[in-house]
Amino acid sequence: MPSPSPVPDEVAARLDLFLSSTRTESQGYGLEAAAFLEAAAATLTGGKRLRARFCHAGWRAVARFRDRDAVEADALWDTCAALEIFQSAALVHDDLIDNSDTRRGRPAAHRALETSHRDAGWSGDAESFGRAAAVLLGDLLVAWSDDLLESALDQHDNARAVRAEYARMRRDVTTGQFLDIAEESAWSVNDGTLHAERALRVVSLKSARYSIEQPLVLGGALAGAAEDQMAALRNFGHPIGMAFQLRDDVLGVFGDASVTGKPAGDDLREGKRTVLVALTREALDPSARNLLDEMLGDPELTAQQVSFLQATIAGSGALERVEAMISDYARKADRALSGARLDNASVGELRDLARAATMRSS
Repeated sequence: MPSPSPVPDEVAARLDLFLSSTRTESQGYGLEAAAFLEAAAATLTGGKRLRARFCHAGWRAVARFRDRDAVEADALWDTCAALEIFQSAALVHDDLIDNSDTRRGRPAAHRALETSHRDAGWSGDAESFGRAAAVLLGDLLVAWSDDLLESALDQHDNARAVRAEYARMRRDVTTGQFLDIAEESAWSVNDGTLHAERALRVVSLKSARYSIEQPLVLGGALAGAAEDQMAALRNFGHPIGMAFQLRDDVLGVFGDASVTGKPAGDDLREGKRTVLVALTREALDPSARNLLDEMLGDPELTAQQVSFLQATIAGSGALERVEAMISDYARKADRALSGARLDNASVGELRDLARAATMRSS
């Protein structure tokens, strides 16, 4: 059995230190501001720490290729923690855009803020307050992420390369998020044969690079990776990121709510235009396609209607095609590690992470 990863505990410790310092600096802002900061802190609990794990693995693959006894420094753990804060920011905004009620089995941030408004007996519309406050909450988390990253990189030899990769990650995920909502709006006028292609572009920008590839290369950049080492990490990370998001899309339709923390078929109620849905539409006749389009995005879908859509998607062959794509991406990623100038033990860890990312149930 592989030894437990040190990443979750180290990231938790770094987040605790950062939050403690932030609370101290924010004293005197008032009770409302203190509650706002605690709402932001609450989003940082839980999760798989996937991005931090890949960042750590990228660092190890490069650093221990050069020096088998290389030891993780504060800069690495702070960068890992900064990635997790940015992830929380993205989730807050994502849930707001998707009108999601839950996250990790708890109320989504905008719903929690809405409830706090109502419980306090404040005037005005509680739902509008929750949504507006969540926008600012996400912005605050982005700022916190930058603060912690800059602290990590203070006088670091590879600060410039790390900043460049982090900036690219922020741009890519924001652009990918916009393309995601644009695709939903333009779905009815775009050529149906291009929906899968467009959905894959969203997957690349919004998830694959951000969730796997960029954390890997951030770790590599911290370790001073050479050009060929960075290329190997990218060529491994991007296809695994694609497979990771495609697995997420499958779970969003077919996942077990008790495991995923979100209602079964939630992606169908939210009307997400995923690769899975695009391939389904391609395979259906016009009448069945129209029925799918009518039902997709209805927040009031019953369990029976969700079951009908699940059967439609599986029966179209789209689920089988997406599973094949996941396997193809995983094989492509594995080939990228063959012969790479990376630490052998760390390559094994990367392969373990790849399996966990693509064969998961939550």
